[in-house]
Amino acid sequence: MKTAAIIQARMGSTRLPGKVLRQVLGKPLLSYQLERIRQAEKVDEIIVATTTEEIDDEIVHFCQSENILCFRGSEQDVLSRYYEASKLTDANVIVRLTSDCPLIDPEVIDKVIGAYTESSDYVSNVMQRTYPRGMDVEVFSKELLGKIHQYAKTESDREHVTTYVRDQPDLFQVVDVLHDINYSKLRLTIDTAEDFQLVKNIMEALNQVKPQFRLDDIISVLNDHPEWLKINQHIEQKRWK
Repeated sequence: MKTAAIIQARMGSTRLPGKVLRQVLGKPLLSYQLERIRQAEKVDEIIVATTTEEIDDEIVHFCQSENILCFRGSEQDVLSRYYEASKLTDANVIVRLTSDCPLIDPEVIDKVIGAYTESSDYVSNVMQRTYPRGMDVEVFSKELLGKIHQYAKTESDREHVTTYVRDQPDLFQVVDVLHDINYSKLRLTIDTAEDFQLVKNIMEALNQVKPQFRLDDIISVLNDHPEWLKINQHIEQKRWK
């Protein structure tokens, strides 16, 4: 089994434009995320999937500087972008990640990949959510990605990539990866300026003392600074549809 992590990334975010290259401690968020994905033992290859929009030239230039393979595809048809990006690799298993999760824990990535078997269609920690938002990992075969690309027709399914599977769990072999503690109300993703401020606080607190920090370290620093949780607790998560 060979795995390729494909990260969707674009500069044209509706709620926080340019968020993926916003800087913390002199480095863009995407750089931190790539470092963390590289630490995952079960990821063999990384591809950034951005758009053909001119604004995303910055992402392409960044990937070139980081020696990361970058694919450009449709902005709105993200499913097509993933499908075409997957053609750049001979990996047979795709790990779907999004660039609004710069704190992604490599051990969580490995845990979700580890739960994937040949009898599984789709493995994730996002359907029955116990992990914080911002630790999202989805794993499926390249073959299944091709089938989704072929059969998913609605605008929503094309935008959200895997909802065709998630909305029809009776038709697919779906595996949920759960945390021992329910952290589903914890928001570590970045959609807004408030989200960015919380992530910035966490990075500044941990990166200097333990650059390879994990989810447990994040929980620990938030226990030490419970007031930080108020920064983005009012943010409503965008729905799949």
